[in-house]
Amino acid sequence: MKSMSTPYELGGRHAQKRRTRDALVAAARDLVAAGLTPTIEEAAAGASISRTTAYRYFPNKRALLLAAHPELTARSMLPSDPPEDPAERLDVVVRNFTAMILDTEAQQRAMLRLSLEMDAAERTALPLRQGRAIDWIGEALAVLRGQLAEEELHQLVLAVRATIGIEALVWLIDIAGLARDQAVDLMRWSAQALLQQALSGRPPPPPPAR
Repeated sequence: MKSMSTPYELGGRHAQKRRTRDALVAAARDLVAAGLTPTIEEAAAGASISRTTAYRYFPNKRALLLAAHPELTARSMLPSDPPEDPAERLDVVVRNFTAMILDTEAQQRAMLRLSLEMDAAERTALPLRQGRAIDWIGEALAVLRGQLAEEELHQLVLAVRATIGIEALVWLIDIAGLARDQAVDLMRWSAQALLQQALSGRPPPPPPAR
């Protein structure tokens, strides 16, 4: 995710300011990894930076958490030599995506909480809402073009996305009481079940007419 610089950062001493910003972000990530939702003051203390200086970089907690969210720079969740079978391709993407979610679970949960506190306009700027998973799933299932209509394929991608990711993981662990490996297995099964349903001649329902 491209970082948002404040007017203060756009002034001189770029290298020093970058180090200060990086120290604040690193401190915030450490706090999030510990299960906390850090304030500007807590991140400043963790980075041994004054509160006043910290606010020059991050005017509020939301800005800090956005910067502290793990970078999701992967262009693809498929290997360089991906399988041709759509079921295998989808399973690779689901496994890699869920592994990434588990590796950054604390940060993902913090971003999910933040998304629930924002209004619709603010929410669209969150990394959680940038549609990267849609692109990854779409790439996995692109081999179905010609077998499914474009609208059916898009609806299938949306259906799979609804069964995986941090939202599904939180529900399966916190509400359903599954262990993390059990949650991953169920998400993989759900994705495959949706795919097989679509391939068996029962594609997902079309979106409502606008």
